[in-house]
Amino acid sequence: MITLNEALERLLSSIKTLDDVERIPVLQADGRVLAQDVVSALHVPPHDNSAMDGYAVRFADVPAVGTALPVSQRIAAGMVGTALQAGTAARIFTGAPVPVGADAVVMQEECTLLDDGSVQINALPQPNQNIRHAGEDVTRGAKVLLKGERITPAVQGLVASLGLAEVDVVRRPRVALFSTGDELVMPGTIAPQDMPAGAIYNSNRFFLCSLLRRMGCEVSDLGIVPDQREATIQALQNAAATHDVILTSGGVSVGEEDHIKPSVQALGSLDFWQIAIKPGKPFAYGRLGEAGKTHFMGLPGNPVASFVTFLILVRPFLLRLQGLRDAAIRPVTLRADFACTKPDKRQEFLRVRRNENGGLDLFPNQSSGVLTSLVWGDGLVDKPAGATIAAGDMVQFISYENLY
Repeated sequence: MITLNEALERLLSSIKTLDDVERIPVLQADGRVLAQDVVSALHVPPHDNSAMDGYAVRFADVPAVGTALPVSQRIAAGMVGTALQAGTAARIFTGAPVPVGADAVVMQEECTLLDDGSVQINALPQPNQNIRHAGEDVTRGAKVLLKGERITPAVQGLVASLGLAEVDVVRRPRVALFSTGDELVMPGTIAPQDMPAGAIYNSNRFFLCSLLRRMGCEVSDLGIVPDQREATIQALQNAAATHDVILTSGGVSVGEEDHIKPSVQALGSLDFWQIAIKPGKPFAYGRLGEAGKTHFMGLPGNPVASFVTFLILVRPFLLRLQGLRDAAIRPVTLRADFACTKPDKRQEFLRVRRNENGGLDLFPNQSSGVLTSLVWGDGLVDKPAGATIAAGDMVQFISYENLY
């Protein structure tokens, strides 16, 4: 077995970023990775504007609380007023350009409109009060976003604020997904009461498809491959011809019916296939296809092991393949409100849930086949090899929210 850190280092060092670039609408770019830097062609905001509904004034024209000024103009968002005359105020609304000469905006709650149409200022303004200045957010020519950054809804808004309707992104990785195992049955094909002895529903296919799509991948769902050497080789060979990555679930252990390992070795190379983590020891990585251009990743068949190894190993691999500059997992330190007194020679990932006291509770059954632990929990505790945990210890918590 190799350590998780060694596995990650070898995985990530094997990657050559996809070099195909697509130009797509910003509205469709959520989750994609930028293929080019984004440089602003304008100031944001483009002009000084009001942060409040109120009155634009000259600071020097309001020497005392209660000063009354005639209202010389009204400026709504989208309008451009005239230069502010000395000794007057301009009625102004949020987002409207501040007129030349004004150097403060007094919010309307601090003003009283008098019967003669003038406005009484009931609070002393400060210079630049409630004014958002041109270029305060972004200056013209600034490199706003860097190549290799993943697009989020906030990034979409920022790009749109620069006037861009389209953006260059790395194309989606093409991933072929299939499961192995004669015991697997697809939901809907056999009713629960009619399931033969030894059969189980294929749950891995469902969460792996969704996780791959959340990682920005184009997924070819190839279903279930029988536990036969010839069928496994044929499925791998066909998938390698048209995909960047092949991801399988099951068949990577050492049983007589586990055909993934020898099939990959027959068609290409297998770099490693056991990692010192729990759950998820039987994880495989190799290369297939012409000049080894297709990456192969084999996940364990147990659902929790498959889920965890995807998040810890496959996720950073797929993001780096798309050119993401930083795909590192960043745990936070939280208090364990549980004990785990049995050390293990492997690095463990425990299913936990944050509680209302700011600590972490442990799911009572940590078996690698218990999918309810993933639904109940909201993250994982990274427990080092050989370590124990006492109630009150500070531990490393990885939130699922940061991994999807």
